[in-house]
This record gives sequence, structure tokens and C-alpha cells, in this order.
Amino acid sequence: MTIPDSNYDYTNYGSVRNHVNHEYTVRQAYEDGGIKAGAVRAVRLAYSIISRRKAAEEGVARLARVLSALDLTALGVGSTLGVGVYVLAGDVAKNYAGPAVILSFLLAAVASVFAGLCYAEFGARVPKAGSAYVYSYVCVGEFIAFIIGWNLILEYIIGAASVVKALSEYLDSLLNKAISTQLEAALPLNTPHLARYPDVFAFAVIMVFSIALAFGVKESTKFNNFCTGVNLCVVLFVIISGSFKADTKNWRIPASEVPKSEKKDFGNGGFAPYGLAGIIKGAAVCFYGFIGFDCVATAGEEARRPQKTIPFAVVASLLIVFLAYCGVSSVLTLMLPYYMQDEKAPFPFVYDQLGWSWAKYAVSVGAICALCSSLLGAVFPLPRIIYAMASDGLLFKFMGTVSERFQTPMVGTMIAGLFTGTLAMIFELEQLIHMMSIGTLLAYSMVASCVLLLRYERSQSVHRASEPLNLTFKNAVRQLVNADKHAVPTRLSSAMVSVLVALYGVWCFVMMISINQYGEGILAGDVGPVTMLVCGSILVLATLYALSRQPVSEKKLAFSVPLVPWLPGISILINVYLMLNLDYMTWLRFAVWIAAGLIIYMTYGAWHSAERRKTLDSVQLADLHNDSRTELLQRGGLQHTLG
Repeated sequence: MTIPDSNYDYTNYGSVRNHVNHEYTVRQAYEDGGIKAGAVRAVRLAYSIISRRKAAEEGVARLARVLSALDLTALGVGSTLGVGVYVLAGDVAKNYAGPAVILSFLLAAVASVFAGLCYAEFGARVPKAGSAYVYSYVCVGEFIAFIIGWNLILEYIIGAASVVKALSEYLDSLLNKAISTQLEAALPLNTPHLARYPDVFAFAVIMVFSIALAFGVKESTKFNNFCTGVNLCVVLFVIISGSFKADTKNWRIPASEVPKSEKKDFGNGGFAPYGLAGIIKGAAVCFYGFIGFDCVATAGEEARRPQKTIPFAVVASLLIVFLAYCGVSSVLTLMLPYYMQDEKAPFPFVYDQLGWSWAKYAVSVGAICALCSSLLGAVFPLPRIIYAMASDGLLFKFMGTVSERFQTPMVGTMIAGLFTGTLAMIFELEQLIHMMSIGTLLAYSMVASCVLLLRYERSQSVHRASEPLNLTFKNAVRQLVNADKHAVPTRLSSAMVSVLVALYGVWCFVMMISINQYGEGILAGDVGPVTMLVCGSILVLATLYALSRQPVSEKKLAFSVPLVPWLPGISILINVYLMLNLDYMTWLRFAVWIAAGLIIYMTYGAWHSAERRKTLDSVQLADLHNDSRTELLQRGGLQHTLG
């Protein structure tokens, strides 16, 4: 063995040790270098925490891989094709788009497919439980991942609670208010901001679903497959039966026959009575009918061959849902004029008008099955988000416990069920429905941004030599259009992409605010709003063009989003527009929920993070290695002296 030269310089060891030691505190930095040094150390520590990232490798799955492509597709269809198919078509046709509701659904489907393709790429790239939470953890960093995961928990809790509440009220109406009358008489709640009575039925249904999921995913998906199959059969029944009563005159109603009143304007008749603006507004409403497909991505650790089955299930479920919406809305507006539709229950109303009272009972069966599928689709991903965050140390560890017998996150499932059931039991949830949308849209935007960042990311291979950043104004301008024609990403190009993606989000807000706030002024040709729109559009297109010029990562994937950066860019643009259409109370409630999450993260998650433990372990190993090397060198030097 060759002993290194005893003249090895040990003077730098202490500085190296301090450099790698992350326990070098702000106070120590302040004592060594004053206020400036302390502030710099504080900023570096904060950035190191929020930017901790997980490796994108698949790793070993702790959950049972039992779900096939058919199971995943049925899960996506069941969670998406719920109450919307029985309510949304009539509401949008009457109040927003008329017979052109088909085009509204088409625009919403295109927007959803853009988001779905981004999810599909990440499902192939990161086949783990956790959906957008894991994706953002891999790409952006720990802090943003926690915010996204906290958002998804809110989305699924409110989604599940609202669906089970709808199921309870639907069955109550079929039973002539028998459930509500008995409960309100026995257990009245005379408290403001709460329900009139504790909905014990809703709580019981949530707990039954939670227990079923806790004791086996495969068995639960069999029930979901059955409900989804019945739902699709009822949709086919509606389309086929409605075709016999279809009349194309209902798509060509002249303006003179459209009823007019002081309270309600039903437009100008024809196929698009409310014009292009009505179709776009209808698309914004219809978009929420496609929310739910992302639950497929949460099953990454339970899917067989997730790199192939998850992309297939996401795209297939969106296609099936769009075809169902398109067929249902077509026959609905062909059977009855758009201005006569019922917003709450269009199909029972239409069949009553046609004298087919028996048909509405078939529709009721489909509605109940659709609600059950939607409920399973909302309850299924919630414990998996909690499991993923608890496994990473960002939530309390006991929530991530996996049952050895059933290989499901049993503790997280039961806790999620209790919390969701309690909300459904004691609260009226109508005012919280929009909270689902803001969490979902933010997650969609983050996933699309992650696709852009990872597509142009520089490889972190250990065999790759480090390179300087070379950040100068001239180099930055040349890299903006890739004047040097780099074939693979460099450190500068990756940094440039990060800046461009951040700026793109700002330009999207500028452009969409101008459309949302000054739409009438733009249509009227006012100089100010038009100028704002043009500037925003130019910046958006220029940023996307600059991104398209950057060198693409050489990593090969089982599925990749086509037309990058244009397709993810359009997805972000649409999501920003839809978020800006939410009311201020939604943003306020969202801020309160985020504040609660930040308290949990700062007091627990940041200190118990698995990535933090890995960093500390690696530092301790490095210190141990250096200590051993120092002792070895000192012994060698002593032997050399004695010799």
C-alpha cells in the first residue's frame, strides 16, 4: 500500500470540514463575520431547505402492485365522469353556450388533455405514489412539494366530502326527505355556519369506503369497475334513447322564438346563442367536469408496469369522458330547446317532458353509481398523498404506516376517512366547492412547469465533469437563442430555462388579467387593454420560443409530452386564466389553509424531512472518512519519522 507523503497540508482540513458541515449555525456565522455573514448564512440555510430534491429513480415499492391498465382507466373514468354528466350539460347549455355546449366540452377536453399528457410523462418518469407532490419534489424542491401536497390533501378532502354529501341528498330526495326529516328531528344543530343536522349517513358511507380501501385496493377497484360500467351503460342509454327524440330544429331556433324577460336573457338562438364569449365561459365551467383524472397518477406504486399503464390510463380516461360528455350534451339539446333545460337535474326533467317517466329511474341508478365511483375516486388518492408525505417526513410519521398484511396505508386511510366524514357530517360544503378547483389548477400548473424544467435539465451524472457557469451578459444573450448550438444542456442553459419558466408564469398572469378584467374593452378596441394584451402575448410567445431553442436533455423516457414547450405552455396559460376566474373568498380560504400548512412544515416537516436526514448522514460519513484519513496520514508520518 502506498502511504501518502507526510508533508500533506492539514491546515485546510478545518475549513473544508466547516464547509461541508450543515450544522454551522447562523449564530456562529454572526460571531465569526458579523451581521452580513449571519444573514448570508441564514439565506443559504433557508435555500438549502426549500430546494432539497428527491431522486427521480423509481426505487422499491412498499405497496402491492396489483392494478392493471383497465383498473387505472376505470378509476380515472369513475372519478371524472360523476355528477358532472348528469348536471353540467344542462347548466352550461342553458346559461352559457346553448347547443354549442359541445364546443365548450371540446375546449375543456383539449385543456385537460394538455394537463393529462404532462401527468402522463411524470407518471412514466416517477412511478411512485403521491402524484404532483412527488413530481414537484423531484423537480422543484421540498418546500414547493409540501405546498402542492398540502393543496392536494385539501382538494381530495373537500371533493370526497362534497360527493358523499351529494349522494346523501340524492338518496334523501328519492326517499321523500325521510333521512333528513328523521335526523333533523332527533339531532338538530342550531349553530351558525354548520349543517341543520349531523349527516350520520354521509359519515357512515365515507367510513365504509375508507375501510374497504384500507383492507385491499384490488377489491375496491372491482367495485369501482362495476359502478363505472353501470354508469357508462346509463350514459349509452341516454344517448341512444335520446336519439329517437332528437330534432335538429332545436339547434336552429330563430331569435324571434327565444323567450325574453327582464331577469334572464337567453341569447339570439341558433347553434351558439351566446356567441364565442359564451362558448369560452362555458368551457371554463366544463373544465371542472374533467377534474379527477389525476387520481390515476397517485397509484404509481400500485400499478403494474407504471411507465406504460399510467400514460395509457390518463389519456384513455380523458378520451372516454369527453366522448360521454359530447354525446350526452348533443342529445340533451336536440331533445329539448336549450332555454328549457333544468340546471339541477336535466335528464329526469327531459324524460318527464317527453312522457318517459320510467326512464328517469334508470338515470337515477346511473347517478348513484356515478356518485359512488366519484367518491371512490376522491377517497382513493387522499391517503396515498398523506402516505407519500409522511414517508418523506413532511407529515407525522405514523400517518405513513403500511399494513404488512394488506399492503395499504391503513393508518392514513382511516385518518383521512375520519376527517372527511366529520366534515361531511357537520358542514354545509357549498361554499367550499371552489377550493377543489384552486388546488387542482395549481397542481396542474406546477406539473406542466416541471415538465419544462426537466426536459431541459442538465444531466447530473457522476461521470460528467463539472463545468463553470460562465454567466455574463453576452453569454446569457447568446444562450437565449442558443447561438452556439449546444446539443446537450449545459449549466448555463439549465439556469436560463429556470429563469424563463419563472418569467413565463408572470407573463401568463399579465396576459390573462388583461383578458379577464378588460375583456369588453379589448373587444371594443380600447387602446389601453389592447396594448396590455398585445404586450403580454408577445412576451408569452417570445419566452416559449426562447425555451424551444434550448438544448434538450438526452434522457430517454417511456412516454414524453409532444410539442414541448408549446403544449405545457398552453396548459399553464389556461390554468392561470381559470384560477383568475375564482372569487376572492376562495383565495382567502386558500390562504388560511396554506398558513396552517406552513406552521406544520416549519415546526415539524423541515426538521424531520427524510432528505434532511440523508444530508446529515452524508455529512457525518464525510467527517468520519476525513477523520480516519487524517489519523492514517498522521500514523504514516510518525512511522516515516521513526524510520
